[in-house]
Amino acid sequence: MSLAGTGVVAIWHDLLPEAKDEFYEWHNREHMPERAGIPGFRRGRRYIALDSGPEYFNLYEADTVEVLGAQDYLLRLNSPTPWTKQVVPSFRSVARSICHVAYSDGVGQGAYLVTVRFDVPSTSRTEVVKSLRQRVLPLLVDMAGITGVHLCLADEAVSRVETAEKRARSDGTQVPTWIVLIEGCRADHVRSAVDAFNAGLVALLGLEAATPFSTLYQLEYTRCKTPWSAG
Repeated sequence: MSLAGTGVVAIWHDLLPEAKDEFYEWHNREHMPERAGIPGFRRGRRYIALDSGPEYFNLYEADTVEVLGAQDYLLRLNSPTPWTKQVVPSFRSVARSICHVAYSDGVGQGAYLVTVRFDVPSTSRTEVVKSLRQRVLPLLVDMAGITGVHLCLADEAVSRVETAEKRARSDGTQVPTWIVLIEGCRADHVRSAVDAFNAGLVALLGLEAATPFSTLYQLEYTRCKTPWSAG
């Protein structure tokens, strides 16, 4: 099973400890239903970290990356609700990328997911995308326990658009550019697939390969469209 569309919003963040109870109520009852209701949005998921890295990872799937730069989504970002204005300043270490899905394959949604963030020299972009799609990522899909493998490439111009919601955060927002998501049924299976990916990346880039930054997450919440969703 591939991702639900060819556009993705990927968001990593930490949270002030005293804000967690309010965050969960807001995210479950208002924020993710609101996002899922935007025209062109298909599904939202929230994960919590099981090892070092940002504590939360949020993944939104949309029809296309153009949906994520269009007026319906921008209107939400520039008109945050009172509850959003209350919660968002508690975010810390935010990284957010609006991405085009360059590869996506698998048999379903997994309870465990690793995000792998890495960089590739701009001069190598086309060849690396081709090699990842043809030689590296398909091998991971067939590994034991793996339910999905996805390559997401940031649209940096759209990702860096300034909005009211972004300004409400207390610190700056990073924009990871190359992202691989690996989903699976068990944590050890996902970790094995990440090891295989890292080895493939080193074989592909050689000395140019920077050490990827990986974090293992467990699924907490999924939101799809319902008849009463906003939008």
